[in-house]
Amino acid sequence: MPAATPTSLLLSRRFLPLFVTQMLGAVNDNLFKNALGVMALFLSTRYGAGLVAVGLGVFIAPYVLFSSVAGELADRTDKARLIRFTKLWELGLMLLGAAGFLAANLPLLMAVLFGLGVQATFFSPLKYGILPDHLPESALVAGNGAIEAGTFVGILAGTIAGSALILFPEGPPVVAALGVTLAAAGYAASRAIPPTKIAAPNLRVSLALVPRTLALLRTAQARREVWFSALGISWFWAVGAVVLSELPVAAKMLLGAGGGVITLFLAVFTVGVGAGSIGCARLLHGDVSPRLVPHAALGIAAFTFGLGVFLHNAGTMASPSAVLSAWRGRAILGDLFALAASGGIFSVSLYALIQDIAPPAERSRMIAANNVLNAAAMVAASAAAAGFAFLGMSPPSILLATGAGNLFVSLAILRALPFR
Repeated sequence: MPAATPTSLLLSRRFLPLFVTQMLGAVNDNLFKNALGVMALFLSTRYGAGLVAVGLGVFIAPYVLFSSVAGELADRTDKARLIRFTKLWELGLMLLGAAGFLAANLPLLMAVLFGLGVQATFFSPLKYGILPDHLPESALVAGNGAIEAGTFVGILAGTIAGSALILFPEGPPVVAALGVTLAAAGYAASRAIPPTKIAAPNLRVSLALVPRTLALLRTAQARREVWFSALGISWFWAVGAVVLSELPVAAKMLLGAGGGVITLFLAVFTVGVGAGSIGCARLLHGDVSPRLVPHAALGIAAFTFGLGVFLHNAGTMASPSAVLSAWRGRAILGDLFALAASGGIFSVSLYALIQDIAPPAERSRMIAANNVLNAAAMVAASAAAAGFAFLGMSPPSILLATGAGNLFVSLAILRALPFR
């Protein structure tokens, strides 16, 4: 039998409902986050920028706080049933969010954002943990590739829609209605996800958050391949956080550009991750293997370094047409695409490896441990980038340092993986 491809999986009743559910959730999260950010900037000229920065922490903090409970529940329960519960949860939050947008109530909207972060924390180990329940091993890489591509497409669509729609005179009610509609559609899709067997029916779920989180990380660390795969994925998210935080600054400071160029950069990055994620399945021919990870890690390092070089020497490019018409602009876009594609191959390979190696009774908890590390890595990377900027480093210099650091970190991680 030929190996499954992301396209063939989208025709499968065992995969399509999950794909639609998670992509609509990604659109909704980013629609809400970006609409809230823009609203905060306009409603609070003094504190708006700070609220935008705080918003990232509000959304990510639940991954550190509640991942242990989320992983235990996912292993203890029918994952399909729990997914439907999380989508109902999202629908309730979006109804509250709609009230917040209509009343321009920033405290309520920030509370809803935190709730969405908690909901996403519980959904993540479900969407990755359920894949081996419904897909054979030969389709795991393709399934992860499709999920990764769908997630980034959802991020792009939600970011653009949220940032643009909220600025219209009727923006708040439009965003409110769209958020509720997307949540309802996501719940409808989730009802078609087939049920799963309970992986660990006798597992006791504990609300002792700190001890259970530490125990979760120790369990993951004891499984060497799972641990280093999670560290690798976390490093990809850390690099991504630095790149995506520096691109808007570089576009404004170095290129003299505005929102159109930033959107173009984000679109190219998203398409690149999608291409790498989908291409990974074709390159591995259905094998669950980290053999492409060294090449992808080298690509991340080289193209992050190259992006810093191209941006440093780019000159003024104030519009998307100026970027596309200049060879340096096209070089930036090509480099950004290749960086993102390398990241897609890197992360999809390691996600599939975690799912394949982790014992079924612990699989969702291992995904949850990965989420804790991912969140910590993104926060640390964003803080480091902010610190470097405070010390006077330019965006290209920060990217050059990130590219160089990637070589050392990748070598440490890759030495621990079995390249079969």
